[in-house]
Amino acid sequence: MTTHLLCLDGHESLAQSLAQQLGQAGTETRLLALESRHFPDGELYFNLPDIVQGDDVIVLCHLHQPSDKTLALWFMARHLREFGARSIGLVAPYLAYMRQDIRFKPGECLTSKYFAELINQSFDYLITIDPHLHRYHSLSEIYSIPAQALHATDSIGQYLKQNVNKPLVIGPDEESEQWAKDVAQVAGCDYLVLRKTRSGDRDVAIHIPDVHAYADHQPVLVDDIISTGRTMLRTADELVAQGLNKPLCIGVHAVFAPGGHGVASADEEMRAGPIAGIATCNCIPHPTNRIDISPLLVPAIQQMLQTITASGETL
Repeated sequence: MTTHLLCLDGHESLAQSLAQQLGQAGTETRLLALESRHFPDGELYFNLPDIVQGDDVIVLCHLHQPSDKTLALWFMARHLREFGARSIGLVAPYLAYMRQDIRFKPGECLTSKYFAELINQSFDYLITIDPHLHRYHSLSEIYSIPAQALHATDSIGQYLKQNVNKPLVIGPDEESEQWAKDVAQVAGCDYLVLRKTRSGDRDVAIHIPDVHAYADHQPVLVDDIISTGRTMLRTADELVAQGLNKPLCIGVHAVFAPGGHGVASADEEMRAGPIAGIATCNCIPHPTNRIDISPLLVPAIQQMLQTITASGETL
């Protein structure tokens, strides 16, 4: 029996790192060759020539900009099932369609629920990293398959410990306190949590405690998603105004709102501001990727595969 890894999102560097580390951990993993393209009318085409009958297949797909990827997941899961794969797992470092968890206005579509139903029908398990759990307390509220949400705090803390001198971890708001505390504990440094007041999509007021004792530290702003980057920029302005060094900005998911029509993209706007740099986990491919989450994924994947083997059938 063979374990295969199918990269469905073009994130080949993460796929290669993950396959290599799975092999080093005792799960020999073969990267599947996939031919994919669009027909002139935009329809998807796939050709998977490898034999997968009786084998375990791990589908790797970050779900940033998810619409085309969602349809590709549906097609590929059905295809793998038809060709006899023993199990089909989805590793989605960034999990889409978690935003719409209630109907804010009458008639709104509960996309989080319906997307989960599609994944439940297609895959035997789901592994993701720091999903946007807001009103849902756990993935099990909408996912009926085994679904594991991993946390990148250890990976970020180790990165700071190895690469940053005298870091000071700063959470941008009260909701980030546990996050900042865990990262700081791994990094072996202090942390602060700020208070944020939002008056609109792009209007944020930051309230900062007394930071003069940390004038010789390297501030590190940590958040799960960097989208517009406005909160980090506003916080950076306030920290520098208080006499601190320019902060390093770290995010798990490099969403970065695009620019266009003369408007800078979020990462371009951030780089032009008072920051020391940007580092992100490679959940979503981006030039700012500095933190490899493969070591975080390997044990979770192995545990799922061991459960399948112990049961003698797909989950």
